[in-house]
This record gives sequence, C-alpha cells and structure tokens, in this order.
Amino acid sequence: MITGDIKNKVDAVWDAFWTGGISNPLEVMEQITYLLFIRRLDDEQTRALEMANLLEQPIEGNPFPEGDDPEGRPYNDLRWSVFRDRHADEMFDIVANRVFPFIKEMRGEDSTYAHFMKDARLTIPNAGMLQRVVDRLDKVPMENRDTKGDIYEYLLAKIASAGQNGQFRTPRHIIELMVHMTAPKPGDTIVDPASGTCGFLVGASEYMRVNHADAINSGAGKRQYHHEMFHGFDFDNTMLRIGSMNMLLHGIEQPDIRYRDSLAEANTGDAEAYSLILANPPFAGSLDYENTAKDLQQIAKTKKTELLFLALFLRLLKPGGRAAVIVPDGVLFGSSKAHKELRRILVEEQKLDAVVKLPSGVFKPYAGVSTAILFFTKTNSGGTDNVWFYDVQSDGWSLDDKRNPLLDGDKLGALSKLSEDEHAKNNLPDALRRWAERDGTELERARTAQSFCVPKDDIAAQGYDLSLNRYKEIVHEEVEHRSPTEILDELDRLEKEIADGMAQLREMLAGGAA
Repeated sequence: MITGDIKNKVDAVWDAFWTGGISNPLEVMEQITYLLFIRRLDDEQTRALEMANLLEQPIEGNPFPEGDDPEGRPYNDLRWSVFRDRHADEMFDIVANRVFPFIKEMRGEDSTYAHFMKDARLTIPNAGMLQRVVDRLDKVPMENRDTKGDIYEYLLAKIASAGQNGQFRTPRHIIELMVHMTAPKPGDTIVDPASGTCGFLVGASEYMRVNHADAINSGAGKRQYHHEMFHGFDFDNTMLRIGSMNMLLHGIEQPDIRYRDSLAEANTGDAEAYSLILANPPFAGSLDYENTAKDLQQIAKTKKTELLFLALFLRLLKPGGRAAVIVPDGVLFGSSKAHKELRRILVEEQKLDAVVKLPSGVFKPYAGVSTAILFFTKTNSGGTDNVWFYDVQSDGWSLDDKRNPLLDGDKLGALSKLSEDEHAKNNLPDALRRWAERDGTELERARTAQSFCVPKDDIAAQGYDLSLNRYKEIVHEEVEHRSPTEILDELDRLEKEIADGMAQLREMLAGGAA
C-alpha cells in the first residue's frame, strides 16, 4: 500500500491536469501513462549505460541511440532526466516535437505497449502546464516494482467517470477473491477477453509472485511467466495502452495485450488455447448476428453480450481449464431459450463449481446491477455433482454510492483474519475459507446457512435456474397468537375502561359548570 505522502504527490499530478483544463479522467490517465513510459525509457537508458561501464563493453539494450539525430541534435536530449531541467518552452518543444515522434516510431522496445504508442498524442496544451506536470511527476517515487504498481492502481482508481462508458473497473478486493479461489499455477495460460485496465491479469501476476516465486524466477518458468502466461483483449486503444502500462509497471515484461473484438467472426483462431479465464465482460448492449462469430451463435443464438461472452469462454478454455467470471443476475434465471441452454451446458456438459452471489452495491457508483461470480471447469463430459452457493452480503464497503470502508484497511479484502462481528461487515475471507471445504464440510450445511451445496438433480429439476434464492431456505420464527376469546375479553376490558373514563370526565365537567 502506498503512503499518504505518496498519495499526496500523485494527487498533485492529477490536480495539475485539472487546473490546466484537462478534465476528462481517461485523457488525464492516458497523458500520465505516456509520461511514465518516457520516464521508464530514461531508467532503461541509465541501466544500459551502467552495465556497459561495468563490463567495459559497448552499450546494449539502450532505448535512445548514442550520438545525434539526422538533424544534428543529441539523442540524449530526449531523456527525462535531461529535458526536465530545461526551460519550460524548450522542454515543451523537445517533448512535443522530438520525444513523442521518437516513441511513436521506436522499434527498440519489443513490447505490446510500444506497439500501441503509434497513436500517442500529447494533448497538454502549453509549456507551463507540461512543466508543472513533469515537476510533480518527477517527485513520485517509481524505483520499486511494488510501489510502481500500487501508484498506478491508485491512479486507475481515480478514473471515476469511466464507468459511464461501461469501462468501470472491477473492485480490487473482488479480483483478489476470484484470483485466490482459482489459484493460478505455473504453466497456466490466463486470458481476460474484455481486459480493460488488466486488473485481473495484474491480480493473477501478483498471486504468482507471492505463491510460486521459485517457479517463475528462472529458466523456462520465468520465460513462460513474462511472455506466455498473460493474455488480454480489448477494442478500446486507450484502455489497451493503460492496461499494457499497468502490466509493465507490475513487472510483466511481454504480456500479450492486443486489440480485438473478442466476439467477432474474425477472431476464432484460439479455441481451447487457455487454461484459466478471469473476466468481468460487458453486461449492457447487444450485437447483430452479422458481426458475431458463428460458432458462438451455435452455442447461444442471442444478441445479448453477457450470454455471448459465456459461450466465448467455453470456446477459449482447454479441456480441464477453469473460469471465474462475473455475470449479471439475469444470466442465472433468464427464461429465454439461450439463457436456459447455456445454463444447461454448464451443468450437464461441463462442471459448474460455484455460484457466488454479490451484493447489488458492489459496482456503485457506476452501476447498481446485481451480479454473481460463476466458477466452472471445462470438461466436455459433465462432472457437476454439487454446485456450491455463497451469499456475499457485505464486501467490506458501504453499498451506497460513496462506498466507504466499513473496517480498517488491514481488515478489508479476502485475506484478512476477522472476528465474528467483523465478518458481518466483510464476508470475503469466510467465502474463501468455505470454498476450500466445498467438497467436505460444506456438503453438510443446511440450506438456511450463508453457503450450501445443491445436487445437480435438484438444479435440473428447477430448469437449471442458478439463482441462490431458488434454493435458499428461510427459517421463519414461530409466533404464538392468543386465542380469539382471550382477545375479545381484552377488548371488552379496554372498552369498559374507556367508558368509565368518559363518565368521570363528564362528572368533572358538570361540577365545573356548577
């Protein structure tokens, strides 16, 4: 977690944009991303020079060439550590007319992020504003990988209005829960077909660093981790740039982050290519049949994107592959033919592991839609015996538009150790603990509990309805009512008291008149 001092420095960078007239949060984030990339290139140049001096060999791996450009100007001027100290007007000229053209055309960095830089544009309007932004960004510490990642996550959290375009971020603690429940392992190929800022991929990468450090720090495991494990697709170039930088700052050298309309007919070449899907696909909107992959339509003949994405997940997974995906509640109980058929496929032809119901305020202030997380394994041969249900009633934050934390920072998230009273404010650690027992003690829980298991036959009998309330049993307290005779006697007594009181009042009024 970043400290208050660092947050203040990051806030100062953000404020420099707003006071300078750039108020679109996505544009602010994009410009900061470009500048962080330019600053990172300077760090790479420094490391390359230090290595060359240490080994007394020619410099290698340097983003900026030695010497001068074709117009006789030193390439060294393009380095962050050099132009940051120039006069504001000179800095603006260097960044706008030399640095940006250079990074758009550079081929020295073979990364997906460098690929997306071809569309980069500096929209900071004047020299004074650029100088303020560079001065403030230079004060933000970016040396440590963990700090860099946390700073970028903090910046992403400030894109408050992005949710208006359907690009709202999945809360980090929900990602943490999903990642730990699926437990990525060495050799996994992980994909998010609607990757956005790459939050799920970052969450999986951090899980690997904590739980499988030895396997990914050397040899084939290291190469697989940096080059082959993480795949993300989106059709918004701004989000691709931001997502790629997010991965880069979290220490992933070559993630596969690509421009792709995941549902389109043109993108059908990677069937059964991935072993783990983590995703929160778009809920709203629909597509026309002409643009949608025909094999997806064969699974679910529909225009609804949430159903088409479910069909896509089944296509992308290898046999034995697993998925944790967020869906709107309508997917669980919708009555259309496509809804019912997809649920039947998950239960009968694949292995549906769990349905975790989330409270409706999880995505506020962006959306109030009720959602659930589906966990399933692709088998192509069935395997569903029992489906585990968990009813998350609180995720540690208030469920209104403010989303204020209900507990101290160390008590939030899925990994905290909580007392029984604290559990009422954050159910995620309990959900993770009970998930581990889904094939054991959870099988014995009554359906009145917060979690329970339902046999496949019971689900089939309900038309494959997957809504938790369909199976949860409510315990009603028995209330003892008095007999009618006793109630009538009580009414007689009250009526007599009222009559006596009125008679006394009349006597008092009569005496006063006399």
